[in-house]
Amino acid sequence: MSVSLNEMSRPAAEAFSLTGPEADEIEACARELCAGYTAVDDPRWVAAARSAWEGLPPSVRRKLREYRRSSGATGALLIRGLPVGAASLPPTPTAADSVQREVSLPAAVLIMIACGLGDPAAFLAEKSGALVQNVVPVPGKETFQGNAGSVALMMHNENAFHEHRPDHVMLLCLRVDHEGEAGLRTSCVREALPLLPVATVEALKRPEFTTHAPPSFGASDAAEPGHPILFGDAEDPDVRVDFAATTARTPRAESALHALEKTLDDVSHTHHLAVGDLAIVDNRTTLHGRTAFTPRYDGGDRWLQRSFVLADLRRSRSHRPDDGYVLSR
Repeated sequence: MSVSLNEMSRPAAEAFSLTGPEADEIEACARELCAGYTAVDDPRWVAAARSAWEGLPPSVRRKLREYRRSSGATGALLIRGLPVGAASLPPTPTAADSVQREVSLPAAVLIMIACGLGDPAAFLAEKSGALVQNVVPVPGKETFQGNAGSVALMMHNENAFHEHRPDHVMLLCLRVDHEGEAGLRTSCVREALPLLPVATVEALKRPEFTTHAPPSFGASDAAEPGHPILFGDAEDPDVRVDFAATTARTPRAESALHALEKTLDDVSHTHHLAVGDLAIVDNRTTLHGRTAFTPRYDGGDRWLQRSFVLADLRRSRSHRPDDGYVLSR
């Protein structure tokens, strides 16, 4: 995908590059966190990660606090230079729904930072509720509109259909695709809103849209209640849409949906993540997607690890058995 002049003229996501000593401090914290534990999904490990967060470099904790308070015009933050143990990584997984169950350096980095933003969370119906999930191309899934595909992934809020969708999506790059084609795309409603006609904005605030859940979440043909795409504060609204799964219920809504999709595309940014780059996306205000790439399925394909964050875990209490981190429905 080419980069437009419009994209070149606007600042992309804020980037924070670690110094060598800062990366070493984070690696030491992560390796200490891994000692004595075996399972990423063990609540005791998450509790230890919350304590380990306090030992991260002050500059990192300060930057994440700033982002947590306000995710900025682009709704995304890139942290560059994180330790992932690239030299000792196994081949890129190729199995569908692969996850990281055993503690590892990258998983420790993700969960520590998730604890700094809120609480890590997962959905039982999605990748069996693992807190750290692999985002890798899967043979036979090339055209799939999801993390296993390799065609262009349409812009979306993560789990836009769900009442308790993540507040933040974290994507940590462990390995880049062979040709360097794959790009994470982000687009923030804060940049799109001033470009939309008033009538379009008002139409997007009406409950005239339906977002369908995938079959893994128990999707059915039953009628779903309509929801607005824009909601909350008039000057800084939240957005809820998945252009592969959201449909309009009226001609007015359909026109507004198309206008929003075009405008979000116009203000989008493309980020080519390097090994050790962590992209944090504010899922309340910002959509994400991916450019197309060509996997080889040779063990060296693109490999990201993903974790979700809930800023207020309490709100989903009725969905989380035993007050754990996995939403059962």
